[in-house]
Amino acid sequence: MNNRRLVLAGAALAALALSSGAVFAQSGHSPAVAKDLVAALDHAKLDSIAARDPNNPGVYVAALYYPGAELLLVQAKYSSPAAMDGMLSSKSYRDAYIDLSSASDPATKIFVEDLKADGLESDPGDNQPFDSYEGGGTKVQFNHDWKSQKISEDEYKKAFATADEQYTKALSLLLAQLKNPS
Repeated sequence: MNNRRLVLAGAALAALALSSGAVFAQSGHSPAVAKDLVAALDHAKLDSIAARDPNNPGVYVAALYYPGAELLLVQAKYSSPAAMDGMLSSKSYRDAYIDLSSASDPATKIFVEDLKADGLESDPGDNQPFDSYEGGGTKVQFNHDWKSQKISEDEYKKAFATADEQYTKALSLLLAQLKNPS
């Protein structure tokens, strides 16, 4: 009887370990929103979009889209909100992306490179393109190789969770801009 319990307990622990690893290997929340944004950009025949963050004065987000290839996103506080608002009003989204990429406050800037334009993935698999995130003075490549980046697995997981959360929020702002340009 004890051996049977031991085997069952071992099997349960193995299943738990496998499932927790599988959960981490999956993508976060950003893939669903990225898919919606890409579909909306395709429908609108746009290769860029930008929006103001209504919850953070002076903060803007912009994306540059290469269909089927990648989605580049930048979010930061911009030094001249009136100029950025003018670009948004005139729908000069590519100019807004370029300006936000180069003339924003570096301390507030995040940059996401979403290869395949399909949301962030923590473990893309061998020989697959990987996403990256830069923010708060840190750059992380989501290639499931935290050792080469000189960080721990926990730091890698935390960086992925943070990046995915920020990316999802930024994508949502851009999607709202597309659905309701005001």
